[in-house]
Amino acid sequence: MTPPLPLLSMLFGLIAMGTASLVQADGEILGFAVVSEEPKDKARVSAKVSVNDAVSDMTLLASETILNNLIWKKLEICHAMKLEGFKVAEGFQVVTVHVIDASMLPMSLQSYAGDCSIKKALEIAPLVD
Repeated sequence: MTPPLPLLSMLFGLIAMGTASLVQADGEILGFAVVSEEPKDKARVSAKVSVNDAVSDMTLLASETILNNLIWKKLEICHAMKLEGFKVAEGFQVVTVHVIDASMLPMSLQSYAGDCSIKKALEIAPLVD
């Protein structure tokens, strides 16, 4: 026996609403970033940021909670991150941060992350001897 059509449409609607709320809770957006310069001020970090597959240079703005995060304290040039937050006039306000492998970045940022790692290796490698 098949369920009535109104029941199926209501069930599908509930699933769709649940999925939408997971994707964008309270207006937060998902972004990916690669640190583009050595962070001098951890509250304002320069990065290449991809939001909806559009890459731009932005400043990552860290709240007090993010500044106390061990991941953020160890931030270096070329680190790849998955971010949730808000676009603001000054940059990208970070709400949550996860350091990820560069291979997990969107394709639009992977080439930048690779070039950054090569440049970093060439600058540091002569100092090892």
